[in-house]
Amino acid sequence: MLVNIFPAQSASLETTYRDYLAKKGLAESDPGVAVGQTAAAGILALRANDGRVPNPLPPPFTGDTATGVWRPTTSYQPPPPPSGAPMATPWLGAVPCFTLQSGDQFRAKPPPALTSQQYAADYNEVKALGAQSNSARSPEQTELAYFYAGKSGSNFVLWHRALRDVAAAHVNNIDDSARLLALANLAMADALITVWDSKKHYVLWRPVTAIQEGENDGNAATAGDPSWQPFLNTPPYPDYTSGANGVTGALTRSLALFFGKDDMSFTVTSDYSEAPKKTRNYNRFSDMASDMVNVRIYHGIHFRFADEASREQGTKVADWIFGHIATAR
Repeated sequence: MLVNIFPAQSASLETTYRDYLAKKGLAESDPGVAVGQTAAAGILALRANDGRVPNPLPPPFTGDTATGVWRPTTSYQPPPPPSGAPMATPWLGAVPCFTLQSGDQFRAKPPPALTSQQYAADYNEVKALGAQSNSARSPEQTELAYFYAGKSGSNFVLWHRALRDVAAAHVNNIDDSARLLALANLAMADALITVWDSKKHYVLWRPVTAIQEGENDGNAATAGDPSWQPFLNTPPYPDYTSGANGVTGALTRSLALFFGKDDMSFTVTSDYSEAPKKTRNYNRFSDMASDMVNVRIYHGIHFRFADEASREQGTKVADWIFGHIATAR
């Protein structure tokens, strides 16, 4: 599977693969190898030409400069993301889902109007707690912000490590473990497609643009600050809804559904170099989802309404999958 998707890394992948077999005392002719290769070939055929990497690529999507509409942002720190980059993978929301009927099946409701009280409340919250300097964040909130401050790829490593650790600690047979890993990964993948559908549909501006343009949004309760910058560089895609919260919502709901309960102790490990604490202990899956809602505000890159709507999307995706896919054991 990996060699097919990342052909440029085939040499190193083959070396790692052969070393793994040797350490386990397995020959490449082992019947289990054939089973794995057959399964991979079936999935690759199923997902062939599914549009996840269009050829040719569509023109860059840069939104618009109209009030309330997303547009590329300028980084105040060295990239990534590239300063002024167009939307990353704008086609992702249209990629056929693995389990859902379509990417818009759980499209979020429209975000609050710029002139609403809810928008003003969430605007002022991220302005105060998500600022790069002179922030109102407490030391504990800043610590949490650093813990989850990795790049998007790093967060996927974090989520998958937590999933594997829970499976290793609480599942004692390979068939249940395989089912958990499959269902959770399907949920995370379809949640991301769902989120990208909402992003491209609503094209809502990010807090950094909203706050710098705050005097022009028609809301008397949102004072603008042209010099405001977020704690983290803003990723190159619209605000509504949040990718991190969609994936976390899908993962934590999948775990709760699989085990039939929300209260379970587990540990999450951060690889971010500036994180003062490298591990966080949780007693409920939903606590991790709640942390992710708050942390994207502390990062200064999402409004609360975008985080909460995305968590709800991820939860709905997980509910759908556990109700329709591989329900029998």
